[in-house]
Amino acid sequence: MPNKVVTTPYPLIDADPHTFRVVRYFRSSDYATWAAGTAAFPGALYFWNMADPAKVRLRTSLRLGGFLGFIGGFLLAYQRSSFRFWGWSENKREEDLDLAELSQRAVEGKPLYGTSSQPEWVQGTAYRNSAWSQLKFHAFPMFNFVNHQHHGTDPAKYGVKEKELSD
Repeated sequence: MPNKVVTTPYPLIDADPHTFRVVRYFRSSDYATWAAGTAAFPGALYFWNMADPAKVRLRTSLRLGGFLGFIGGFLLAYQRSSFRFWGWSENKREEDLDLAELSQRAVEGKPLYGTSSQPEWVQGTAYRNSAWSQLKFHAFPMFNFVNHQHHGTDPAKYGVKEKELSD
């Protein structure tokens, strides 16, 4: 199955980034989004209770709201970071970090995207399941926890030689 090629306003860094890499590249604005989501949910419940008071204590509802806000804020921050990997929003900082990180791995002779103990068909299936999954968080949150070689970029830009690619 051919990769879907999408024209983006900024350069593509990684079509299916590993979960830990997406979180490692969070910006302070992503953390602020996460914090705002965490605070907004119980805040909305509190103000809703002020407008239409309930006869039950609000304590449990606020705790649950804080937990759901924490999860929702994380998913929104993760999605924003993924958009930068895909080139859908400004990504100069991530592009520089990516070039430095993967060029260093190439110089050290390590695989660019890590190694996996999974067979090739499992890696391909993991890629097909997690590609574009950040757009479907509302239905089924799915993250890429498998190292694979399906990233939609040319490894030569990191200094990987053609011989190393064929090995």
